[in-house]
Amino acid sequence: MSPDEYCQQKAAQSGSSFYYSFLFLPAERRKAITALYAFCREVDDTVDECTDEAVARTKLVWWRKEVKAMYEGNPTHPVMRALQPHLDMYQLEEKHLQAIIDGMEMDLNQTRYLDYQAMSRYCWHVASVVGILSASIFGATRPETLLYAEKLGHAFQLTNIIRDVGEDARKGRIYLPISELQQFNVTAADLLNARHSENFENLMRFQVARAQQSYDEAFALLPAEDRRAQRPGLIMAAIYRTLLNEVERDGYHVLKQRISLTPIRKLWLAWKTWVRG
Repeated sequence: MSPDEYCQQKAAQSGSSFYYSFLFLPAERRKAITALYAFCREVDDTVDECTDEAVARTKLVWWRKEVKAMYEGNPTHPVMRALQPHLDMYQLEEKHLQAIIDGMEMDLNQTRYLDYQAMSRYCWHVASVVGILSASIFGATRPETLLYAEKLGHAFQLTNIIRDVGEDARKGRIYLPISELQQFNVTAADLLNARHSENFENLMRFQVARAQQSYDEAFALLPAEDRRAQRPGLIMAAIYRTLLNEVERDGYHVLKQRISLTPIRKLWLAWKTWVRG
């Protein structure tokens, strides 16, 4: 299996909405973004699937060295070998890839966030940076486009946090800020024990509204001349905003189930967004 085939398989197996946003890209850009996505999946799985914290930390150290080796021209992992040919062409900076690993390490260091500022710092590392790298691959001619991508990545992570409240709680993680739990009279125990209530609905209504606002703020930053190039991000936004609508329509029942869209619906949204341009 070639490095590109390895990355393609990694992306396809994930079932992620990101996969659908890659489908309409030209071959070279699709290879680059698929390799980037595979890298994100590899380091994320290092933390999520490893039950021994010490082993997870050791693996993240290895990935840091592997990123450095890629920029020095001698990577060993198939994901790094697939990504290396695209570094100069799309101006992908090592500091951004290392920042993603920093975000994964944050999951090992803490399971609670005091306020929105602290949660936003986590979102920047695990999502906004990915947005910046992705926008560079898609084609960014203006600095405002990278600001748009940074904000869009933040909106994506807010959506992930909303969707995965129950799943994360079962892992002992609560990303919703403690200050906001207190504001809406929801306790950490409510989340950990999956206690749905009117207070919880009010909390989630607030979270969804803020995520939707983040999408609007991101779109306002996207220059018209880069809009067509950035269609993959717009596809992701269409899928994720539809997901938010489903969470709202379902009454914010995210503590015991994971609300998702069917593959055919994601494909339809992707095609519709791409054609609309």
